[in-house]
Amino acid sequence: MRYNTDSHTPIIGYLLWIFGFLGSHRFYYGKPVTGTIWFFTLGLLGIGWIIDLFLIPSMDRQASLRFHSGRVDYNIAWILLTFLGVFGVHRMYQGKWITGILYLCTGGFFLLGVLYDFWTMNQQISIRNQIFNSSLL
Repeated sequence: MRYNTDSHTPIIGYLLWIFGFLGSHRFYYGKPVTGTIWFFTLGLLGIGWIIDLFLIPSMDRQASLRFHSGRVDYNIAWILLTFLGVFGVHRMYQGKWITGILYLCTGGFFLLGVLYDFWTMNQQISIRNQIFNSSLL
């Protein structure tokens, strides 16, 4: 089975950009440091958020080159993390049922687990897809 090599999409990037003053689109594109800065400064007081409107196409191209596509879809995982992260649905989607249930019972490990997932979600999915894709060979 062949998967689309484009791991991230501009449509999801722009959807998350709407909440971008909290940095969600930057986390999605694999930029956790600036995502955290956007979170604590409300998108650099809105200025960085507006500039990102024009930077999303290049961030999308970079992310698609950097991360492995495969069975676990980045877009679905990021939507689930962004909107249902404290319930652990994004972890269950990846097949991580135990931590998903723990997130459900603890509010995403008291939000610290959700923050950890914002920082590492792309790597988690990329590794999982890489392992799955190599097992198909």
